[in-house]
Amino acid sequence: MNGIPVLSVEGNSIAQAWENSLVALYESGCALTTEYDGAHDPPSKDATMILTVHDPLREPRIHMDLPGGFEDLEEYVMEVCEGIKDHLVRDPADKTDTRWEYTYHQRLFRYDVPTLGPIDQIDRLASRLAETPHTRRAQAITWKVWEDSACYDPACLQSIWCRITPVADERVLSMNVRFRSNDAYKAALMNIFALVRLQEQIAARIAELSGEPVRLGRYCHMADSYHIYGKDLAEFEARFLGALRKRSFAERTVRYEDVKPLMDQARPGILRKVEKMGREPNRSNPSPTNQGPHASQTPADKQPVPPAN
Repeated sequence: MNGIPVLSVEGNSIAQAWENSLVALYESGCALTTEYDGAHDPPSKDATMILTVHDPLREPRIHMDLPGGFEDLEEYVMEVCEGIKDHLVRDPADKTDTRWEYTYHQRLFRYDVPTLGPIDQIDRLASRLAETPHTRRAQAITWKVWEDSACYDPACLQSIWCRITPVADERVLSMNVRFRSNDAYKAALMNIFALVRLQEQIAARIAELSGEPVRLGRYCHMADSYHIYGKDLAEFEARFLGALRKRSFAERTVRYEDVKPLMDQARPGILRKVEKMGREPNRSNPSPTNQGPHASQTPADKQPVPPAN
């Protein structure tokens, strides 16, 4: 390959596609240093990745090597889809405010443009598709060139693009997502899971606006830099690759529908915890996650709450 490898993988479910992506990255990725390496860290495994999930709602959706617990995953979904941590975003006019630079929810649902005010990009996207299902203009972006080119922790997720196509007698919503940087091992699974939940949210909104049902189609996850940090390689080899050798796919995964009651039960406690987080403008808070967008409390392209970008 003349430069960074470009890898393409697919799977029927989220868990299968993510697992396949890690195997491909480990086997065919190149060795690169990063801006976050410690003095003695080995190089990361890196590649440009195109990951396709053919049926995003197919079980099993969750992999047991999830970087965190089921409650952490639900918290991340709530962060991305419901905006429960939007209050942790810093005031850009206050130079002493050390809270988060962004959340994905804030950038997608309240994209704040100087002189224009906040724009709900997701509702605009859904409205456009409800009116013209085949449009190629239904997208939402996160990058603010006037802020992110120089900020400490710029958004990893860059854009979401959707289109509806007819399949038999149904209308099917496909979604493409692009990350500039994605921690494949410690964030991507949470990112994908949360963004598929957002895909469901978009489909429901289009159906509401158009009066016609919309079902989910394939999900395509593209990352310019899809990487396993050098500091995580030993753990990855022992834990992830070790499980591939010793356990069946069924033993390495879990059905979302089986743990959904536990995740739903955790929601009130998550809301109480988040309500107490960083209400003081100058209080230092952990950055969002690489994961999921911000699956946890570390910079997203570094990893989620367990890590997620």
